[in-house]
Amino acid sequence: MYKKVSTDLNFVEREKDVEKFWKENHIFEKSMENRKEGPTYTFYDGPPTANGKPHIGHVLTRVIKDMIPRYHTMKGEMVPRKAGWDTHGLPVELEVEKMLGLDGKEQIEEYGLVPFINKCKESVWKYKGMWEDFSGTVGFWADMDNPYVTYHDDYIESEWWALKEIWNKKLLYKGFKIVPYCPRCGTPLSAQEVAQGYKTVKERSAVVRFKVKGEDAYILAWTTTPWTLPSNVALCVNPDETYVKVKAADGYTYYMAEALLDTILGKLGTEETPAYEVLETYKGTDLEYKEYEPLYQCAADVAEKQHKKAHFVTCDTYVTLTDGTGVVHIAPAFGEDDSKVGRKYDLPFVQFVNGKGEMTEETPFAGLFVKKADPEVLKDLDDRGLLFDAPKFEHEYPHCWRCDTPLIYYARESWFIKMTAVKDDLIRNNNTINWIPESIGKGRFGDWLENVQDWGISRNRYWGTPLNIWECECGHMHSIGSRQELFEMSGNEAARTVELHRPYIDEITIKCPKCGKQMHRVPEVIDCWFDSGAMPFAQHHYPFENKDVFEKQFPAKFISEAVDQTRGWFYSLLAESTLLFNKAPYENVIVLGHVQDENGQKMSKSKGNAVDPFDALEKYGADAIRWYFYINSAPWLPNRFHGKAVQEGQRKFMGTLWNTYAFFVLYANIDEFDATKYTLDYDKLSVMDKWLLSKMNTMIKTVDADLAAYKIPETARALQEFVDDCSNWYVRRSRERFWAKGMEQDKINAYMTLYTALVNVAKAAAPMIPFMTEQIYQNLVCSIDKTAPESVHLCDFPVADEAHIDPELEADMDEVLKVVVLGRAARNAANVKNRQPIANMYVKAPKALSEYFTDIIRDELNSKQVTFTDEVDGFVSYIFKPQLKTVGPKYGKLLGAIRQQLSALDGQAAMKELKETGALHLDMEGDTDVVLTSDDLLIETAQSEDYVTEQDNEVTVVLEIKLTPELIEEGFVNELISKVQTMRKEADFQVMDRIVVYAKGNEKIEQILSAHREEIESAVLANDIVLGSTSGYEKDWNINGEKVTMAVEKQ
Repeated sequence: MYKKVSTDLNFVEREKDVEKFWKENHIFEKSMENRKEGPTYTFYDGPPTANGKPHIGHVLTRVIKDMIPRYHTMKGEMVPRKAGWDTHGLPVELEVEKMLGLDGKEQIEEYGLVPFINKCKESVWKYKGMWEDFSGTVGFWADMDNPYVTYHDDYIESEWWALKEIWNKKLLYKGFKIVPYCPRCGTPLSAQEVAQGYKTVKERSAVVRFKVKGEDAYILAWTTTPWTLPSNVALCVNPDETYVKVKAADGYTYYMAEALLDTILGKLGTEETPAYEVLETYKGTDLEYKEYEPLYQCAADVAEKQHKKAHFVTCDTYVTLTDGTGVVHIAPAFGEDDSKVGRKYDLPFVQFVNGKGEMTEETPFAGLFVKKADPEVLKDLDDRGLLFDAPKFEHEYPHCWRCDTPLIYYARESWFIKMTAVKDDLIRNNNTINWIPESIGKGRFGDWLENVQDWGISRNRYWGTPLNIWECECGHMHSIGSRQELFEMSGNEAARTVELHRPYIDEITIKCPKCGKQMHRVPEVIDCWFDSGAMPFAQHHYPFENKDVFEKQFPAKFISEAVDQTRGWFYSLLAESTLLFNKAPYENVIVLGHVQDENGQKMSKSKGNAVDPFDALEKYGADAIRWYFYINSAPWLPNRFHGKAVQEGQRKFMGTLWNTYAFFVLYANIDEFDATKYTLDYDKLSVMDKWLLSKMNTMIKTVDADLAAYKIPETARALQEFVDDCSNWYVRRSRERFWAKGMEQDKINAYMTLYTALVNVAKAAAPMIPFMTEQIYQNLVCSIDKTAPESVHLCDFPVADEAHIDPELEADMDEVLKVVVLGRAARNAANVKNRQPIANMYVKAPKALSEYFTDIIRDELNSKQVTFTDEVDGFVSYIFKPQLKTVGPKYGKLLGAIRQQLSALDGQAAMKELKETGALHLDMEGDTDVVLTSDDLLIETAQSEDYVTEQDNEVTVVLEIKLTPELIEEGFVNELISKVQTMRKEADFQVMDRIVVYAKGNEKIEQILSAHREEIESAVLANDIVLGSTSGYEKDWNINGEKVTMAVEKQ
């Protein structure tokens, strides 16, 4: 029959057995093979980097990305799930540099590109085995035997095709632009990379005195980057704002914005002396071309060499008056706005910072890194009397997302994709995507697209997809789109087989069609985000092969990653798909929040609050962690991970399901019940059976619809509520049916109903908790039905039987449950145990229930009678007091009189008036009419002495708690039965073991045992009750104040 089930909640070892079963029997592969004729539901797996270890956030992404494909597979769809590895880029190079003890590009080139590239190739697989083990442990199913790898030549060739397509559309260009630049890595970064590295920093800014030519006055200008001041060639004001010339209390005459006078100069004033005196007022345009003396001679020297005018005031509306002085300094080499002003006024190009981020020898600060030059520049200006102030300010500053170096905005020649030209297409395609939540697609991501910038695609590095542009000294450039084209244009047989990486590809030259000379490949590689964004087509080596496969699997039906990918993978996918195919590359995307520690703090090793995913999986098991992430909160919200919450979720859902399953197996084995030998005859079922089947089919319908709509917490809650109903209501109400002797029809119905519920909930929950559901399915189905699919994950998703959904029955039972919950609360409030019977209870509810449901309430709440009534007010009285914070201001001196009148009211009559009219009207002396609403009143409920009341919305329950001697004695009988059952369990007796019960030391208890001997013996499977002595397992009890020694002994 069924394998015996342990009720401990240690699932980790069981999960290992399940994982082994899947591997040995190739269940994942069979799930794919079985659905190969079904409609395609494509899932794209965002490629991780295998040279970094998985962290707890990867558990969240893995379990979401696993669940949806499992569901669609069970729905009969073919779900391609090719795993992938992101293998290029700075992260890999930095890891190898660290491993080899190298520091920077010069040392890499000294070491040698060939050995360096080979080390990179090795490094990317450093943690491959760990990632594969991790994926298996967490239950993430993907094709890891045939993954796509971004460094493979076929993948690179597809990217070359894509870049050539973009080139042919004249959207790939070389430009001299201000780019975010990492001096440590020696390469520019894209806007999406910059967005991932912002940090809050406190730095000193500079308010500098620029001496006006020909007059004893200074222009005050503000900058947040003092290191750029040696490269200053102009100042800029807003043409439309008001500026003033003032005599300041420090003795200087200044030009600056009128609106910022008090902010900048206000502190100079005293009680006797004003901070400043306005001498003249100007519009910004009045100051245009006003000349000032160079701050540093080195800049003037460059301007002279370039034969360009410098060191004068310019105008541009980008200057704001939100901070600073209303005047900014201009260094065209170090800022996009500065660069625009430079082009507008034909300013000289001065760049006193080298590629390493160091000040050049022309400056007094040669060799200093720019950020270290800041204090030296400030000191120099202060010594020369040119520093007005150096206030500290806090702001967000971009750092390299990989090496943590502060970025600088730096003019250099780079390659760009003209995303601004396809902005409208990007926005239109984005609007076709189902973003979950919608606010990300319309907000964070939508805003990003509205402000899209050209994509800085090139990197001055080594380990990456080489940019496929060949350049001739005559100026002609050509994009190579394939190996075949490279062979045809080079005539070099090596082009057919050469590895498409530096330095190998750099050795292939082609003939210039313009001048006939040799063209060489440009030295840059491309942004590794282009690699990952190319995966929809490059994984198939499209368009060189697998064209039909690509077209069948594009676009993806579903993707999911963390929220930071809005400026990473989500963007690069959309950008490339728009550029190449002008359509969105994915239809549905679930955006995931970050996993935080239990206090809501970001996890980090340095803080000591990071959770090792392997430790967590070994401690709690995969299903428990999966379930926690599904039910804890909406997936896009930050997720606080802590063990107690995982264990609570495991206990509440998985523990309840497992114990219900164990209950079934225990009694099914006792009765040798084989579900394959019976059918579920609906017409012969009890109301309780029909209710569970209705709830089950409603659950299936809900779970199916919610998973189809990507509603994850809603799905989890529907499953949890059903399992709770099944265990804590159906099984508890049906226990005696399973204990009955023989195999009567009612007992068969109970078995078949519970069996059907367990098998269907295992199938419905299989995408979420794949390990436990496999165990349940194997034992309940495969053990008795050799024709059944060999895994729950090879089954079809259950289909709701609409004919067995009875909304009225469910509503009636919901009302029963509400009454029972309120009744239990009322018992707790009155301190009356549920084992103590009461004489009567009264229920006010929307519907008076039939006798069947009334009997359930009577039994659950241990009440002799249940009376439905519309009048329950008579059991409760109300005491009214004034709400001082509202009544006081309204009626002042009348407060005392109001308090007296309220205390004298008939509580029930006053409550009736308040409900009917919305207010109480009090007649005060002097014809003052006092009207009090519910906001003006403090209302206390006073229970009648023999009754206790609980209410919730439409349902009110009143228990009569006056106990007669007969009721009290019956309560003792119930307590004695409970104590004996507890002792049976503690003595480790089997369910069907017959026993003898002993009691001594309390005459009253012995009398009750004697008087109710037959009832107690039947309830606890006792052959005899022996009074006055004990034998076997013994225990002292205090039962309702009566102390007694009891024992149980197995016969």
